[in-house]
Amino acid sequence: MNSAPFAASVSVVVPAMNEAANLPHVFATLPGWVDEVVLVDGNSTDDTVAVAKALRPGLRVVTQTGRGKGNALIEGFAAATGDIIVMIDADGSTDGREIAAFVTALTEGADFAKGSRFVPGGGSDDISPTRSLGNRVLTLITNRLHGTRYTDLCYGYNAFWAHHLDALALDCDGFEIETLMNVRAARAGLVISEVPSHERSRIHGASNLHAVRDGLRVLRTILRERRRAASPQREHASVRPRAASM
Repeated sequence: MNSAPFAASVSVVVPAMNEAANLPHVFATLPGWVDEVVLVDGNSTDDTVAVAKALRPGLRVVTQTGRGKGNALIEGFAAATGDIIVMIDADGSTDGREIAAFVTALTEGADFAKGSRFVPGGGSDDISPTRSLGNRVLTLITNRLHGTRYTDLCYGYNAFWAHHLDALALDCDGFEIETLMNVRAARAGLVISEVPSHERSRIHGASNLHAVRDGLRVLRTILRERRRAASPQREHASVRPRAASM
């Protein structure tokens, strides 16, 4: 590990199932100053765990007890020991070299740093027109119902201070985990900073994401969280776009 540029310790949580072919690229992008990498293995049938351990001495491995990305992240967050938790994907779509921008946003005052492909400096090599339209519609609905000003709802590159885990109270299994985090962070009154991020295409293998099915799960999550808001709606969460700092 290189000399850390931040006073806070940083844990990176990586949910993975059968991603052995992608991990060499993913781990190569992680900054040397990251304090901890937690791999949550979804009971892979390939060499995911062996490859990860060979690439990253000191790696922490959590064997997932449930199913789904949401469950994997919740179990990984519970195992992380850093002051800051960063969540990235194991398919090569999220660039570990951007972690510095997320951590910088947090150390400069944000409670929750969420990646956005749709602010200046962000982009995507992977999102289809159908997924892009669905994301924009779901983002609009969330902003209307929850008083947020998000530009990108369904993106899995996020970071937050670990002491806010209780406020997020995460309790879902699937890809709707990102939406749940975004909505509950806003409901809890956390200071939210959007960080430009460029999504790459998956390197090897096929995604488990199903646009229609998972889009409906996201929509149900948005509506359920609105119904569950028992107290008067809080003041709009502060969402500040920022320039990426590498």
